[in-house]
Amino acid sequence: MKADGTSEFFKVEKLRRSLRRSGAENSDISRIITTLTGELFDGITTQAIYRRAFSLLRSHENTGVAARYSLRRALFNLGPTGFPFEKFLGRLFETQGYTTKTGIILPGKCAPHEIDVAAYSDTHSFVAEAKFHARPGIKTDLQVVLYSYARLLDLKGQRICNEDHCGVKEFWVITNTKFTSTAQKYATCAGLRLLSWDYPRHDNLHDLIQRSGIYPITVLSSLSTAHAATLMARGVLLCRDLLGDTASLRTLHLSPQKQEIILKEAGSLCGA
Repeated sequence: MKADGTSEFFKVEKLRRSLRRSGAENSDISRIITTLTGELFDGITTQAIYRRAFSLLRSHENTGVAARYSLRRALFNLGPTGFPFEKFLGRLFETQGYTTKTGIILPGKCAPHEIDVAAYSDTHSFVAEAKFHARPGIKTDLQVVLYSYARLLDLKGQRICNEDHCGVKEFWVITNTKFTSTAQKYATCAGLRLLSWDYPRHDNLHDLIQRSGIYPITVLSSLSTAHAATLMARGVLLCRDLLGDTASLRTLHLSPQKQEIILKEAGSLCGA
């Protein structure tokens, strides 16, 4: 059973693909699929399959691989507000050569607009609406896309930097879950860019994160949700931030051994 309540047959290749994308070895993938296939029952949820696969990855000390496999869950844990997600997107686009701003106000023709993410490079610029959801199964729908298109019309021509190409001409809607099919069709027709965990098929949010090599600290299985929230409040958002500011771990009052485990897992993700 999927997170949105609908049912589908278990797809071995879908699980195999997600494990491969996380960097798991072929031997580990075969072992996990064999174990899971023998444990399946009617009505098992996608989340239960995910948790079991994650547990099997961790059981063989594949901490870096297990963390990458848990990336989607890590994005949900950036909540409960959407601000860390916006900051994460800003950092993500910076790895692609953009200068980014988050949470800015731009005056439109008829009204001011709060822009979640504005990004510009030497040749390109865009603004984006970030729709964060704290749990799977909630899709970003047509209403959000309609609202975003209206904002684009009101903002057209407004600059986000001083260069000629920085006038607002391209509007993105980005979500950590999925879009409804109606939202996708309207966006294609209206000329909006959509980006979600698995949309478009190539260069989706998952692909961009994996290619960039940046991961939120919420991906670390050795770090509790409460401790991650404390670090994010201090501006430590990414695993690479943690490696560059190891002193921040001391504010959590963890044992030296626990701190070493966290830093080792962060380092395995960042190639340190």
